[in-house]
Amino acid sequence: MFRRISRIATPIGRRFGTVTDTATRAEPQCVDNLMQIGTRRIFDYEHDQYRELCRNFYKDKVAPFTDEWEAQGHVSREVWLQAGEAGMLGVTMPEEYGGMGLDALYAAVNWEEQMYAGTSGPGWSLHSEICMPYLLHYGTEAQKMEYLPKMCSGEMISAIAMTEPGAGSDLQGVRTTAIKDAGGDYIINGSKTFITNGGMADLVIIVAKTDPSVSGAKGTSLFIVETNTPGFKKGNILKKMGMKAQDTAELFFEDMRVPASALLGQEGKGFAYLMQELPQERILIADQGIAAAEAVYEATRTYVKERKAFGSTISNLQTVRHKLAETK
Repeated sequence: MFRRISRIATPIGRRFGTVTDTATRAEPQCVDNLMQIGTRRIFDYEHDQYRELCRNFYKDKVAPFTDEWEAQGHVSREVWLQAGEAGMLGVTMPEEYGGMGLDALYAAVNWEEQMYAGTSGPGWSLHSEICMPYLLHYGTEAQKMEYLPKMCSGEMISAIAMTEPGAGSDLQGVRTTAIKDAGGDYIINGSKTFITNGGMADLVIIVAKTDPSVSGAKGTSLFIVETNTPGFKKGNILKKMGMKAQDTAELFFEDMRVPASALLGQEGKGFAYLMQELPQERILIADQGIAAAEAVYEATRTYVKERKAFGSTISNLQTVRHKLAETK
């Protein structure tokens, strides 16, 4: 099971002086550092091993290039392949599809460590824990075998195209259409915006109306489309206030013809599929937010211990101490 993370040799518990028994593990607020390895009862020793692998990867393979990637608006393709080789993509996917068959806590370890490192550029959590489950749960066997191994290896980068200029959180307002022609193909027209991984994506799950005559959630379907399909056009990478190395793009579909085999799941069931999968996305974003806040807290605590004013470090000021205690 751990064929890709066997490089870790020294037990985490010995190295960091932490307990590894899940019944006696301390919670983060009870230890010296919120990011300390070996905490939280939901994790075990093997999760700790994987956490160290991820932590080292972000420190060595991602953090040194963050300034460069933020300037260009996207990470390199090389780092995607490196992540795939390290076992950091699609870890929850079954082994027969190129994954490692691990539980969701391993995925959580990965996205937490990404936030701890301050490296928001790689869109791996969306790729692995949002896009891949749609294929796994609703794809045909042929679709799974065609795409999931390449996604797990980093050869194919994925995105999901839901948001439109006039339909953000309101997925019932989608205007992109996919009309079936006499030959059985679908002709897709429309546009999407704020699509994570949109600029680098090789494969996109597109939300479209296959029956525009019905309003609301009805008549919505999902399609899995390769970005080299004629009629598929990528807009410029959008400039953002934050997460500048994570490419976010507009996508355009102009009379884009796709075969019936591009349909993901059943026609007209797309909205139901979205409602089934979106809760995981919300949990993912929430946990990433908590991890980012923990990293900011620790960076602040380090700073106030070094910054001097009024003859001492500002960590000795009662107001600062109270604010840090309140934040923790």
